[in-house]
Amino acid sequence: MDFQKFQNVKCICNESVNFELIDEIECDWGNHVVIQCPKCQELFSIDNECPAFHDVLDLEKNNFQLFSDKEKFDYASNSHPN
Repeated sequence: MDFQKFQNVKCICNESVNFELIDEIECDWGNHVVIQCPKCQELFSIDNECPAFHDVLDLEKNNFQLFSDKEKFDYASNSHPN
């Protein structure tokens, strides 16, 4: 996903923020590209679903049409086991 998409986005903490990019962070299944909210410090995996981080699709609840159907499908289809 394009990191620019996560600028001036309403986080799950209900604050409009410019998310910070963390290029690589490790989980039990491999490495991820994640974004972090500068207000609440929550981490969201932007490359695929992972139980170690928040689901980036949770951001769509406060930001309608943040992701296309294809982006949602691609994100979910690469997820780790829960």
